[in-house]
Amino acid sequence: MSDGGKTAVSDCSADAAGSGILTKRTRMRRHTIDDFDKSAALWSDPDVARYISGKPSTRAESWSRLLRYIGHWEALSFGYWVVEDRMTGQYLGEVGLADYKRDMTPSIERWPEMGWVLAPHAQGRGLATEAVAAALDWSDRTLASDRTVCLMDPRHRASIRVAAKNGFVERCSGELGGSPVLIMERLKPAT
Repeated sequence: MSDGGKTAVSDCSADAAGSGILTKRTRMRRHTIDDFDKSAALWSDPDVARYISGKPSTRAESWSRLLRYIGHWEALSFGYWVVEDRMTGQYLGEVGLADYKRDMTPSIERWPEMGWVLAPHAQGRGLATEAVAAALDWSDRTLASDRTVCLMDPRHRASIRVAAKNGFVERCSGELGGSPVLIMERLKPAT
């Protein structure tokens, strides 16, 4: 959660399997097939896709994404969560960790890749910072990796701020699909 520029997760709770996390304002849970329409609506929004793929996703692309989300948990024991408003249950977005085996330079295959996307109505309220902090807290306690990376369009200032608030620093520039990408990393805190 964002508190004057500091990220704290003391108000978070999670089950051991990672299927659910509660933060002060959100509930994070694993995706199910029933989330398809809401996820597809999120990814069909041009404002959501602008800095990610540059184009809204089709229903077929959203279906494949949803299956990847579910498959990550089944195959790797980590993945993405649906982020919902804790009080209303409104679908706010998706946050999580992945291993996409990206064909990119430089390679990031050794580390989990953190990602997040929120619907426009949920942006600008610190919810991404809060949900990312909770996911990283879960990752720090659960995964063996010594670091986490995230990729973003270098023009996406809001996501760069979310990453920085959660301890990510610029590692280097890279290229993905012929486009420049900023690679940021976060070292797991010493215990």
